Amino acid sequence: MDGNISDILNIVWIFLLLSFFIPVLQKRLLAARRFSTIQNMEKKRASRVITMIHRQETMSLLGIPIARYIDIEDSEAVLRAIRMTPPEMPIDLVLHTPGGLVLASEQIACALKRHKGKVTVFIPHYAMSGGTLVALGADEIVMDPNAVLGPVDPQLGGQMGYYPAASILKALEEPNPNRDDQTLILGDVARKAIDQVYNTVHNLLLEHLAPEKATELAKMLSEGRWTHDYPIDFDKALEMGLPVSGLVFKEIYELMELYPQAGMRRPSVEFIPTPYLPRTPGKGGNR
Repeated sequence: MDGNISDILNIVWIFLLLSFFIPVLQKRLLAARRFSTIQNMEKKRASRVITMIHRQETMSLLGIPIARYIDIEDSEAVLRAIRMTPPEMPIDLVLHTPGGLVLASEQIACALKRHKGKVTVFIPHYAMSGGTLVALGADEIVMDPNAVLGPVDPQLGGQMGYYPAASILKALEEPNPNRDDQTLILGDVARKAIDQVYNTVHNLLLEHLAPEKATELAKMLSEGRWTHDYPIDFDKALEMGLPVSGLVFKEIYELMELYPQAGMRRPSVEFIPTPYLPRTPGKGGNR
């Protein structure tokens, strides 16, 4: 009898150990496959490949949904990757995000714009709001035919949730003698937020468009003409004059398959953390 109990306990312990180690092993194998795929893409294109991919993830114990978005941690990681890349080496950024903080998105976009080598942003599915702002810092935006960008009009938070800054200003146009100071302050912040985003977008667009066209498009994207989730598809982006193309190569889709929705939080920005040396003219190596 005691032997049977001991055997059962051993089986339980083995099961518990496997339950702990198998997910850890699977996670490491998946990370290794991503590393290998990124490395192959870099060899093929002689570029630095960076991924910024946000999924909707779920905590394994409580089941609470956690929305991933562009934050300061992401901007720090991307800026570090850019600093570790030679000025003339191309950068390929694989982008999949619902948006995020204006500050973080603006830092990434401006850093990409300042990079001397060609910067290509690949969008296999969507890059909304702050993701669109990041994409505007690139020399070329490569979109899947079904991928979308979005407006970059700022959203302001309050006690009742988040509201478009443009809608707050629209509401303030209506006469209301009972309006409190907090609402008036929110309106002032809304105007400043729109001006800030407009100036950033305008400066980014001047790299690709004439000043008049850049002004028109910056207003279109930042003033709240559409709802914040309005999809700007490939044809619409091309019509707007954005530097888009539709040549997404198969490795991008293969890489996306290696970022499944997972129960454990993982870094949303990944790259091979090795400083690359500029290529020597006349030699085949690029490292």
